[in-house]
Amino acid sequence: MNVFGVGRLTVPYRVTIVPANGGRQGPDAPAVEEISVLEVAQAVAAPPSLDLLLTLAGPDMRAVDALIREHMDSPVPVIPALADHLIAGSAKRLRPLLTIAAARLCGARDDACLKLAAAVEFIHTATLLHDDVVDSSELRRGRVAAHLIWGAPASVLVGDFLFARAFELMVGAGSMAALEILARASRVISEGEVLQLTRSHDLDLTQDVYIDIIRAKTAELFAAAAEAGAVSAGAPPERCRALRQFGQDLGLAFQLIDDALDYSSDAATLGKNPGDDFREGKVTLPLLLAMQRTAASERDFWVRTIDRREQEPADLDHAIALMRETRALDDTLALAVSYADSAKAAIADYGSNGWRPALQDLADFAVMRRA
Repeated sequence: MNVFGVGRLTVPYRVTIVPANGGRQGPDAPAVEEISVLEVAQAVAAPPSLDLLLTLAGPDMRAVDALIREHMDSPVPVIPALADHLIAGSAKRLRPLLTIAAARLCGARDDACLKLAAAVEFIHTATLLHDDVVDSSELRRGRVAAHLIWGAPASVLVGDFLFARAFELMVGAGSMAALEILARASRVISEGEVLQLTRSHDLDLTQDVYIDIIRAKTAELFAAAAEAGAVSAGAPPERCRALRQFGQDLGLAFQLIDDALDYSSDAATLGKNPGDDFREGKVTLPLLLAMQRTAASERDFWVRTIDRREQEPADLDHAIALMRETRALDDTLALAVSYADSAKAAIADYGSNGWRPALQDLADFAVMRRA
């Protein structure tokens, strides 16, 4: 049995369950069962706690929440109602937490990071509103997607409103450098979304191109959130670069786990319908690896279900079975762990003022979470 470490945990990479007969061979011998590392990790270990980070950031995050509520307000009633529908469903607010933690890790004593953290949450929420319209998603954060309640036009326009509010908050923070970082991130995220849209049903998508897509559409905001926090604290360039690296690797790990959970979780836990990526013909890493490894034997299946999106009720289960047989889910998790380890290494030399171990717990949480 191979193992790899996840923070303070050691999780089997692949587990073989030997039957009670001791594994004897022969036509009448019980089958040997293998289960994936993702199932083992979810079964034997709770995700690392975010208690330290949430405790340290508690007063700041309460102030950030107040800023979010204040800047969601509008004389147009549908705007705060629709925005609240999505923002209120965010329990963890990981990206604003990252901005606060990066700033405090770098010794920030003022409140400049608070407006930046609120801006980060607005940017993230705006992209979710737009994504759900593009993807025709039915659930988001365990709730009915906003576009199914208020319509696609209102969802897109409220997303635009939140982008505008984000830039007002950035200007109010008084840091041109942080404004530049988050403005660039908004542009890169849009580029990543468009790139994913144009390659979403591409059976020949490579792993390198896929990593480029999620680096832009997901990891960039994590990276910018951490870097902006460090910049707002007046940290030296090398520390800003280190925190940007932390955020980027954390974001990559986070998205890869999202990819895997879409094929291994349930709606109640995940907060959205599992298998949505498959139904939308969206090529994520587990699907990409399974397609590459079964190209000869399952080509017609992949062309029908992903390229032409002619799907039957049993197709999702068959795709998941192929992912398990080819270790596509295992290898996705292993890559996520490698990015989480890289994130922790990026800040390993920082002083232990409480914030560094809290951020390292966040990296462990990203790969061991269930939703």
